[in-house]
Amino acid sequence: MKNFRIEAIILAVGLLLLGVFIEKGFSKFAEKDRSVTVKGLAEMEVPANKVTWPLVYKSLGNDLGRLYDDIKRSNQTITGFLKEKGLTEQEISINAPEIIDLAAERYTNNPTPANRYNVTTVITVTSDKVDLIRGLISEQGELLKRGIAITSGEYQYRVQYEYTDLNKVKPQMIEEATKNAREAAEKFAKDSGSQLGKIRQANQGQFSITDRDPNTPYIKKIRVVTTIDYSLEN
Repeated sequence: MKNFRIEAIILAVGLLLLGVFIEKGFSKFAEKDRSVTVKGLAEMEVPANKVTWPLVYKSLGNDLGRLYDDIKRSNQTITGFLKEKGLTEQEISINAPEIIDLAAERYTNNPTPANRYNVTTVITVTSDKVDLIRGLISEQGELLKRGIAITSGEYQYRVQYEYTDLNKVKPQMIEEATKNAREAAEKFAKDSGSQLGKIRQANQGQFSITDRDPNTPYIKKIRVVTTIDYSLEN
């Protein structure tokens, strides 16, 4: 009988301890799964540091030899103008002219055109002198005085501005985005009566570079969103 009582006491103590351990285990398991996922945004505006400027002009005529001579003189005039304004040979490239033979258009009912050949010539400027190029774009009417009409309005020949130094601003922007994410997480933890724990998982997100607006494509907006998962503690 005495041994039975001792065994019963031992069993009761064992069951009590088991219950305590199970309760603590469930508590820790529940705390382990408590977390908050937040996003941190960082934005920055920067001036473009690269510009591509196509200068397009058209030539009409019936004699390809004469057209060739005219195009050669026009190219020399345009490149001379650009060099006078401060650009170098390396920043200027002359594309092969695109020739359309209007008389060869078989599927048209239009009468024979006065000028058989329509030639499009593109001189492309690629430079990091963005401010200089912007000034030249507004001054390109000066070429009219030299007998050359630069055409515009065609989408494939639009001026393009770029920002190529993303690696220089990445660390600063990631730091800012992470800081903003932590501030949001701390507020959530405070409102929920918890304390913010360690980072469980983090996703940097993709950087995007866009025009600030349609009217200022030479000002770029850089944006990144980080996603961070923090643990929550009592």
